This record gives sequence, C-alpha cells and structure tokens, in this order.
Amino acid sequence: MTSYQNTASARGNPLALSVLASLFFMLGFVTCLNDVLIPHLKEVFALNNREAMLTQTAFFSAYAFMSFAAGKVIDRIGYKGTVIVGFLITALGAFLFYPATAAIPEGGADKSMYFYVFLPIFFVMATGITFLQVAGNPYVTLLSVKGKESATLTLVQAFNSVATAIAPYVGALFILKDTAEQMSAAQRAQTMQMPYLGLTGFLILLAVAVAAIRLPAAEKIAEADSEELHDGKTSVFQYRHMVLGAIAIFCYVGAEVAIGSQYILTMDHLTNGVINHQTGAKLLTLYWGGAMVGRFLGSAVLSRFAPNKVLLFNASVAMTLLLAVVVAGDAGKAMVAQYGLIAIGLFNSIMFPTIFSLATHKLGKFTADASGVICTAIVGGALVPLLQGDIVTRFDDYLISYLIPAACYAYIAFFATKGYKAE
Repeated sequence: MTSYQNTASARGNPLALSVLASLFFMLGFVTCLNDVLIPHLKEVFALNNREAMLTQTAFFSAYAFMSFAAGKVIDRIGYKGTVIVGFLITALGAFLFYPATAAIPEGGADKSMYFYVFLPIFFVMATGITFLQVAGNPYVTLLSVKGKESATLTLVQAFNSVATAIAPYVGALFILKDTAEQMSAAQRAQTMQMPYLGLTGFLILLAVAVAAIRLPAAEKIAEADSEELHDGKTSVFQYRHMVLGAIAIFCYVGAEVAIGSQYILTMDHLTNGVINHQTGAKLLTLYWGGAMVGRFLGSAVLSRFAPNKVLLFNASVAMTLLLAVVVAGDAGKAMVAQYGLIAIGLFNSIMFPTIFSLATHKLGKFTADASGVICTAIVGGALVPLLQGDIVTRFDDYLISYLIPAACYAYIAFFATKGYKAE
C-alpha cells in the first residue's frame, strides 16, 4: 500500500474527529468563561474598563508568545502529544485560581493591586489553550476529506460554540450567584474557587482519555501532501495567502472577543443597571449560542457554496450590524445594541474555521508551522479589546468604541474577496 493510500484511509476518521470535538469544547468553555469573569473582577477589584480588559490581554498574549513554540512541539512529539500537553497546562492554570483567591486578605481585595496576581494565571491557562489550538485546527484539516476542510472544521468547531453558549450561563450560576452586597470583596473573589477546581479535574481526565486512544498520525498526512504539491517553497512565509489569513484571524478573534467582553458592561451602562451583570451574562449566552447554531448550519452551507463567498457575506453583515449599533439614536440605542450585538454571534460562526482552512490550503508539511503563525495572530483577542476599552475609558462612550471591531470585519471582507487566493 502506498504512502498516499495510507494517508487517504486516515482522512475522515470518525473517532479522531470526535476526540477533537471534545478538545474544541474545552477551548470554547475556558475562553468564554473570561467574559463572565471580567465584570466580576471589575467589581471585586474596583477596576476601570481599561484595567478590566487586561484580563483578555493577559490571556490572549499567550498566543503571541507561545504559538510558535507549540508548532515546534508538534514537530517533536506530534499532534496527539501536543494535545495532551495542552490539556495538562490548562489544568495547571485552572488549579492556580484556588491559591490565588485563597491568598486575598479580608479588606484587601477591593484594591486593584491584588488583581494583577491573576494576570499570570490567565497567561498559564492560555498557554495550554494555545497548544490545543495550534495542534487541533490543522489536525482537523489534515484528517478531513479533501475539498471538505472548511465544512469539517466548521462542524467540529461547532462543539466549541456549544461550550461558548453555555459558559456564560454556568459562570453566572456558579460565580456571580453569591456576589451579594453583604459579601466582602475577598468572599466574592473566592466564588471562583470551586468552579475552577472542577475544571481542573475535567481537563486532567481529558488528557488521560486522549493518551489512551489511538489516533492517526496527521504529520504523515502533511508530508504526503507536500510530496504531491512539489511547489518548491522553503518557508511558510512564502505563502502570501497564509500571511493575509493570519491578519484576518487577528481581526476576527479581536472583534469577537471585544464584543463578548464589552457586552455585559455595555448593557449595564446603556440601561442604567436594569440589565445587570447576571442578566447580561445570560443574554451573552445568546451571542455565543448564535455562533453554535451558525456552525452547525454553516457546515452544510459550506458543503454547497464556496467558503470565501460565505465568509464575505458573514463579514459584511457583521460590519453592518456594528455600524447600526454605533449610529443608533438615543431612544433606541439600548435595544439596537442588545439585539444587534447578539446577532453578530450567528455571523461569526464560520469565520475562524473558514479563514484557517483557506489560509492553510496547499501548505503540506508547512501546515504545523502555519498553524503556529496563524494562532500567534489570535493575540488580536488581547489587543483589540484593550483598544476598545481604552476608547470607552477615554470618551465614556460605549457605542462609538464598536467602530474598532467594525474595521476588523472590513478587513475580513477583503481577505474573502482577494487575500485568500493561493499562489
């Protein structure tokens, strides 16, 4: 049997894709839980909007520093080994929430200086998530039936969206439920302990489960693809569509995270507290729920229509909705923001998997390195929310700050029009 026949038989492996679906579930759950923690930490530590967004900066900066390293780890121990390491590092970060919150003294947790203890913990957790992202996305595309990469990755990532849909509700239930006025700031901070200890145990179980299951060696599929291409490229950066795709990922993640991070605070501000943090967290479930529904539907749509055209349509609608939020009049601004921002979740749905699959098309043996480069661009989730938070803090205007994610979607529309074309 030839090398090509061996790799072809590994494509579409249902067991491997099921395991990867659980990986993406945890990616979404851990990442989206930050959207609930931001207003919680803002209240506990008396932070301004810009300081609260440092949570996302600390989390997503791990992608800038650790993605390239994760790509090299794949080269050494393979995709499966990197997934196991990723789960264990994420578990370590989740566990560190317990000693960090336990160490906060009574009467001291309302000082913002204690907040900075948590930032390295977010970085550790995100390092594990980075390893999972860098390994998981190309793993799915390499195991997909040829020509169905975008549809398959969108379907598998739908389980990421299942997690992001339920994470705000779970966070509101277990973290925000006891934040009554009579509790001290230290006690409110300690409501994070048990949820993150439970998360620690679940992540360790997943690492053990992946270690026990036999999975295809995707790195061999990548090598076989390179043998077919014979394009003579010697560096991943020689692929123009990969570079432009990395920028598109920066814009997409930045916009999605910025909207999710600001939603609860925006609604609290626009409604003068009528939609409080707990109610806002439950509404935010609809934002991420839209992404979940969109990915299940998007997998079918992407099987029938060109991925770049679907991406162009979704980016254009998302940009239009944000502009509507910005220009809404005083009478209707709360309602337009409430429903307009939620609706963007539906159109975000297929963006990451579609951009990723278009950017890694025909990369062969460079796929792992490309994944490292592209996942480095997820640092957009650190910088775009911080920029938006700075605008809110400077001008005390939540609505105008949404021009930042609108510009991000405009670039994605460009990538879908011209930038995706592989040379």
